[in-house]
Amino acid sequence: MIGVLAEEYCQEHRRIYDLGCSLGGATLAAVDRVSCQHFSTIAIDNSPAMIDRLRTKLEDLPRFAKRIECRCEDLIDAQLSNASVVILNFTLQFIPLAERVSLLSKIYAGMNPGGVLIISEKITFPDEKLNQLFIEMYHGFKENMGYSKLEISQKRAALEKVLLPETLDIHRDRLQTIGFQSVDVWFQCFDFASMVAFKEAP
Repeated sequence: MIGVLAEEYCQEHRRIYDLGCSLGGATLAAVDRVSCQHFSTIAIDNSPAMIDRLRTKLEDLPRFAKRIECRCEDLIDAQLSNASVVILNFTLQFIPLAERVSLLSKIYAGMNPGGVLIISEKITFPDEKLNQLFIEMYHGFKENMGYSKLEISQKRAALEKVLLPETLDIHRDRLQTIGFQSVDVWFQCFDFASMVAFKEAP
């Protein structure tokens, strides 16, 4: 569905950014669907290993390779401009809380009017009972997919101090304060959600 959104909102002679692109799943989904003739895509990740693997993958996908530029950069330092679609897929949750407004403000400034930000995040709930319910449901889902309780516990412990989730209300309020309009959830499963936020024409 990220590809569908990119197809809808990509503009001619504009850029698609995938910030925290990892192995490029969202990048490739977007480029595969976009019907614009003149656009470029910039995939950014701060992991050299991820960028190297994406570049290797693109060697076998020439149709995509000519559209995608891979950059190994820290998002805090990265420059964005002329963007019609920005993908921030499970990335903001690893940015320090104090730097999230600055990053999102930079994204907003680098977007053209009519552009869309697609932001997917692990979320938390103000109601602790609901919060625990969704965590348990997700862990149950992972067990059904073949993960052991030990593997699930180890991953949760490893991410506990580096993955800092927030509530949907915090995400909405921050995006709207920065200037984004028409902000809301388009997909949610357990304690994971994806939102769209638009930069409207002046």
